Amino acid sequence: MSEDYTGRPAGDVYDWYNRGLELLKSGNHAAAAQLLSHARAAEPTSKSIREALARALFNCRQYAGSAETFEGLVQENPADDYAHFGLGLALSRLGDHGAAAPHLAMAAAMSPGSEHYAKALRQVRATLKAREEAT
Repeated sequence: MSEDYTGRPAGDVYDWYNRGLELLKSGNHAAAAQLLSHARAAEPTSKSIREALARALFNCRQYAGSAETFEGLVQENPADDYAHFGLGLALSRLGDHGAAAPHLAMAAAMSPGSEHYAKALRQVRATLKAREEAT
């Protein structure tokens, strides 16, 4: 990724977003997160950019940043099942299964045909149950 003298990547926000998606698709999550962070700084209200950034951060194991970004998406649009799913997954990876469960349940309820949503919810509920039984 070449940069100009200002430290910004070459191209415009649309280029950064598209390159970020390509990097995500190819598995280069850290580079995608870096590029998408520039795009978010330039277009902080773009849902598409923030969702892609949240995914990149999650895949880089930057779960707190991912959760924060997904949480902003949920606050803006409580009917966004994918944002609830992403927030729930990020919270579960942070070990906050109690906070993750309602978001995963919401995602599963909004999109009952999604096996990914249902599986994540089952895993979090099983973890919560096992912890409850251990006490």
